[in-house]
Amino acid sequence: MTHQTRDFHKPGRSPAYATEAMAATSHPLATAAAIDILRDGGTAADAAIAAVGVMAVVEPHMTGIGGDCFTLISKPGQPIWGYNGSGRAARAATADRLRSEGLKSVPTDSVHAVTVPGAIEAWETILKAHGRFDLGRVLQHAIRYAKGGWPVTPRVAFDWPTDAAALAKDAGASRHYLLNGRAPTAGERMTSAALGATLEEIAAKGAKGFYEGRVAADIVATLKAKGGLLTLEDLASHRGTVETPVIGDYKGTGVAELPPNGQGITALIILNILEQFDVRSMDPTSPERLHLGIEAARLAYSLRDSHVGDPAAMKVTVAQLVSKDFARTLAGMIDPGKRTARLIPPPPGTNTIYCSIVDRDRMAVSFINSLFHHFGSKICTPETGVLLQNRGSSFNLEDGHPNCIGPGKRPMHTIIPAMTLEKGEVTSTFGVMGGSYQSSGHAHVICNMVDYGMDPQAAIDSPRAFFEGEKTTVEPTWPAATIEKVRAMGHDVDVTVKPIGGGQMIRIDPTGFLVGGSDARKDGLALGY
Repeated sequence: MTHQTRDFHKPGRSPAYATEAMAATSHPLATAAAIDILRDGGTAADAAIAAVGVMAVVEPHMTGIGGDCFTLISKPGQPIWGYNGSGRAARAATADRLRSEGLKSVPTDSVHAVTVPGAIEAWETILKAHGRFDLGRVLQHAIRYAKGGWPVTPRVAFDWPTDAAALAKDAGASRHYLLNGRAPTAGERMTSAALGATLEEIAAKGAKGFYEGRVAADIVATLKAKGGLLTLEDLASHRGTVETPVIGDYKGTGVAELPPNGQGITALIILNILEQFDVRSMDPTSPERLHLGIEAARLAYSLRDSHVGDPAAMKVTVAQLVSKDFARTLAGMIDPGKRTARLIPPPPGTNTIYCSIVDRDRMAVSFINSLFHHFGSKICTPETGVLLQNRGSSFNLEDGHPNCIGPGKRPMHTIIPAMTLEKGEVTSTFGVMGGSYQSSGHAHVICNMVDYGMDPQAAIDSPRAFFEGEKTTVEPTWPAATIEKVRAMGHDVDVTVKPIGGGQMIRIDPTGFLVGGSDARKDGLALGY
């Protein structure tokens, strides 16, 4: 990797360097909590859960204990260990049941969008497998902020008002996540006493303190009052699954992603398509590169939406979807000079917060935990302060589709942790937040490093774009000439006011140093020692 010198006259950030250990998260208090745990002798896994616990308090719109998580964990000389901590639909959930209520899809604010929260079971399992501490130890930072109060940071304050009206419609959400009916502003103190008490219960009893007893009863009663189908049995029986990652290859760099029900393989499909083009000859912010990235993403996401779901229901294999031969067929559908109106790929086989942590023993953790949409379903338990995710809104009601809602089924998931490898050894741990954008973001960051030699901070900072329906959404940091040219190529371009996603990365450099980057689009930072 070549190291570029940034323009120190412009606002920006240098990558962080460290010798022993490093954490990169989207919030300063979370990064600091992780560093505390690492200094106290905890592993990267202990530090990751300490950080995510803090983010569940101080970034409540992005993540929480009522959501899901996924992780990849590597140790030198060992295969990467993956964990799928996503929850399932209620056992009583069927497409017929929802259609009988007049639904044609699962709305994002519907009680039926709430699936079993998988995060806490995953946190406990990860600590038992890879930690030195228990939940009681690693959750102390989160408990302190929840009970004692925490400062609302600028990006959190920027996001919050959009959801104030929706939060006000729910008694628990209004009580715990608004100040006198309004969103807090930057620098105001928020407290989450009910959530703090819930975290204390989990610290004392482990995952059972969440999936059984007072907290579980509050979750089920809250949902039942709104017509929800989740039961105490659905919660008590929840277990995540250990997973073997899918490892792709982009020009000699290995890219590790978790298999479905996550969308990680979508990133590998995009990279396989891009590999068929001479990306390196294109300027990083050129219209040619922007156009190619959007067209490759349109193909890959079309495949995701048609084929990815709970693996037990998928009709095509991961191997078919990430085949290099199939990628050559897909690449042939892209016109380098103009946008193709309808990009419908052939079927294959015919021949969401993120934190990155590396410890002194070079255990690397890529960890992502999410409520899906801002504040999830906007449904919050009144007594225990648990915001519940709306991950079930990813389901559809199409009989026979791999992602059709069904009893105990996992929905297609957008949150995806990742790692890179060289010669079989992990060289970086990274993730890019932003809902569906994440797969496209992974491909963008990998190209920035492999094709353009960018360091972790530069690779994350680089201007982003995505497609939403028939529109191409770009950040205003793209050159004006690039935006005009892609419009001329047939793209209906919207310049977004809101930054696209976030990201963190730590690279284990050949020098032995750790090199970290944290997205300037968020409040956080990379820090090591």
